[in-house]
Amino acid sequence: MYSEKVMDHFQNPRNVGEIENASGVGTVGNAKCGDIMRIYLDIDENEIIQDVKFKTFGCGAAVATSSMATELVKGKSIYEALKITNKAVMEALDGLPPVKVHCSLLAEEAIHAALWDYAEKHGIRIEGLEKPKSDIHEGEEEEAEAY
Repeated sequence: MYSEKVMDHFQNPRNVGEIENASGVGTVGNAKCGDIMRIYLDIDENEIIQDVKFKTFGCGAAVATSSMATELVKGKSIYEALKITNKAVMEALDGLPPVKVHCSLLAEEAIHAALWDYAEKHGIRIEGLEKPKSDIHEGEEEEAEAY
């Protein structure tokens, strides 16, 4: 069962769309479930996220986590945005069913991917930011084979 907040963000998603000439764009997917999430950031000269938009192809939980993630990063510095975790997204939505936790991971990775794109475009390094995976399940097959 989904929380009221999940249902609200699914039925009335915030910040849907694209930002032309975005400061950073991050696209991540999940090959296992087919969800694809793209986040666009408009970052000003003080490294504050002025605007954020998303486009998500996926289930209701993927749309809801995308919507909530954009709400959480808007107005934040790039370093504050970097600290937003999938757990923070889930808590802000009053939880997700266990089978949908991966949607919150997509949201976290999409933010990181957009920040990575921003850093690359501006020739800067964001302390604590690692190169994101394009598929959140990358590497899982190798881990499974090790057992």
